[in-house]
Amino acid sequence: MATIWIDGEWHDKASAKISVFDHGLLYGDGIFEGIRAYGGKVFKLQEHLDRLYDCAHAIMLQIPMPRTEFGKVIEEAVKRSGLKDAYIRPIITRGVGDLGFDPRKCAKPTMIVIVDTIAMWTPDRAAQGLSVITSGTPIPHREALSPRTKSLNYLCHIMAKLEANNAGADEALMLDASGHVAEGTGQNVFVVKGGAIRTPPIYAGILAGVTRAVVMDLARTAGYPVKEEILNRFDIFTADEAFLTGTASEIVAIRVYDGRTIGAGKAGPVTLDLMTRFKAVTVA
Repeated sequence: MATIWIDGEWHDKASAKISVFDHGLLYGDGIFEGIRAYGGKVFKLQEHLDRLYDCAHAIMLQIPMPRTEFGKVIEEAVKRSGLKDAYIRPIITRGVGDLGFDPRKCAKPTMIVIVDTIAMWTPDRAAQGLSVITSGTPIPHREALSPRTKSLNYLCHIMAKLEANNAGADEALMLDASGHVAEGTGQNVFVVKGGAIRTPPIYAGILAGVTRAVVMDLARTAGYPVKEEILNRFDIFTADEAFLTGTASEIVAIRVYDGRTIGAGKAGPVTLDLMTRFKAVTVA
């Protein structure tokens, strides 16, 4: 069952509440992580904690708990939920303040951990591969707020997802200000061409995905050339295979992109191989 921890107290869905004056709600002033548990064990917990605390430091938000202790809270939340395969959402907000947005009015950050289940797509849709469009909404400019900061403001990505919904597609790819392919609404993107795997580099202004890093390591171990390079829509159109990665999405193939069939129109051999390898490390 869903289990929620807020500032040291345990709740269920009905009792979990925060103040309407919390600046995470009022202004999106906060950060979060998405983490998976497989077989009751939290996957890549340290990597997610490192990113959470780095993001907090980047926005001058002091998390009032050492990362080791917070990691224990997350593990305890998974245990209390009774869920073997779970999705975990740690959230840190600036805390309760007033209707102004001066952070000095927030006496202390609000700390939240949510443990529940998640399903991005139906199993048959994930098995077939996704229909994807290009979003007209670009990712935020990297000089405005670094996309490496996993902040509570995901409105651009939500607008892109709405565009996909309205077009009858499963997902959308977002471009940067220069028109290069950046990422999905909540995933990193990869293409396979001639046996080589390519993905946009971090400096291009994308989120440094934890699953992205795992997949790149698995691919290199398997002997695939892996390159971090700028991608254009043409690279997706003409790829032998294309797929998305993310904590919630895991690895999922792109079947169609902007009306063009990608490769054989289903998950290709490289994608399937990486799916198998990823599954193996999550149950190890």
